[in-house]
Amino acid sequence: MVDSGTEKAQVGKVSRPRGRPRSFDRATALEKALMAFWEHGYEATSVSELTSAMGIGAPSLYAAFGDKQALFAEVVREYGVRYGSFGDRALAEEPTARAAVERMLREAAVEYTAPGRPHGCLVIHAATNCTSPEVEGSLRDRRNASIAAFERRMRDDVEAGELPADTDVAALARHTGAIIQGMSQQARDGASREELEALAEIAMAIWPRT
Repeated sequence: MVDSGTEKAQVGKVSRPRGRPRSFDRATALEKALMAFWEHGYEATSVSELTSAMGIGAPSLYAAFGDKQALFAEVVREYGVRYGSFGDRALAEEPTARAAVERMLREAAVEYTAPGRPHGCLVIHAATNCTSPEVEGSLRDRRNASIAAFERRMRDDVEAGELPADTDVAALARHTGAIIQGMSQQARDGASREELEALAEIAMAIWPRT
């Protein structure tokens, strides 16, 4: 028969949680990593700079997020949800491609120059000087997917009579992508919201009309 003291000791051993509890907030750490990658790009942001920004050690980073590339992939997904979704919303909510693109460009002027965070678009700038084919390819695929989405919406408008039948929708979609990417770079170079809004207005002035 086990005496009460031994029984209590065994119960204590069984109920003790295994492993060390995580000593940092994962969401906060991810946001700090996002800001570091957004500011400096993938290649220029080292693991030591990430751990410093996130306030954690390298073992905690690897345990919580995997390696640098896996962390960056999660950062890009988070960026798309929190900061980069205005384009998708415009395409989904506006009645025509023209209205969607106009809204998208105007919102880009606001988002790309918002105070308190890096300017421009992470997906556009993070692959600068990147030596990882996987990272560079993933970001390129995202940018090309946006252009493809523009083109699909424009083709729908041609069929609906909202755009002239002879509209070169592939070129118009690429023009839209080029304007978005150019606005992002201009924001990185110090352009103001008002300057980008003026650029958006000029871009829409060439939009084909029926």
